[in-house]
Amino acid sequence: MRAEVQQVADGTYLVHGSNTNWVILTEGDAVTLIDTGYPGDRQKLLASLAEVGSAPEAVKAVLITHAHTDHLGNAEYLRTTYGTPIYLHEAEVPHARREFLHQVSVGTVLRNGWRPGVLPWAIHAIRSGGTAHVPVDSPEAFPAPGPLDLPGRPLPVHTPGHTDGHCSYHLPDAGVVIAGDALVSGHPTSRVKGPQLLPDMFHRERAQAVSSLAALESLKGDVLLPGHGPLHRGSVREAALQARERAL
Repeated sequence: MRAEVQQVADGTYLVHGSNTNWVILTEGDAVTLIDTGYPGDRQKLLASLAEVGSAPEAVKAVLITHAHTDHLGNAEYLRTTYGTPIYLHEAEVPHARREFLHQVSVGTVLRNGWRPGVLPWAIHAIRSGGTAHVPVDSPEAFPAPGPLDLPGRPLPVHTPGHTDGHCSYHLPDAGVVIAGDALVSGHPTSRVKGPQLLPDMFHRERAQAVSSLAALESLKGDVLLPGHGPLHRGSVREAALQARERAL
């Protein structure tokens, strides 16, 4: 089954993989890729680039919101095969190297297996490579503060809590916020629809994840591209406020 590619603005595409989203930003023949899906999403990832008229050779850089396996899964493949640089927040670089792993454990998932949707999601995650060891050998911190000199000119916004170095990306001119797992619009383990935090078991520091919603509330935009769930149109500030209210 192919990934669903959805154009949300000029040169901006949200791609729905297997339970995880990634984003493609195009500028002429060049591309910025934000997140890479599960290891098992590789063919979907490559097909999504083809669907927007591009190819992995055209990816100028991969930006990672955070180094969980469902977002980092194909980063090292792109780096070793095509020489693509992999950029993250400096606090997330050692996580991408797998000097440590801050990710929900199998034991925690099993303890939460009674919750609706958890076991089907876990089976899917395992089949998609969610427990695979996928370190990036040479991840890099962002080269300079401010908007990145890449297609789409994404502006990194540090939104820790889900992981220490979780980073969202703002496209001010397009009014788009790429929120990763700092703010989602759905998840197989959640019965809630619309803007929300992921269930508690997925966050390294839940209180910090709630606090980071303030950073998203400050961003001007009316298109939210989450790491999980559908595209959300409407004030990003209002979406973040709604997620905060649901988290309290």
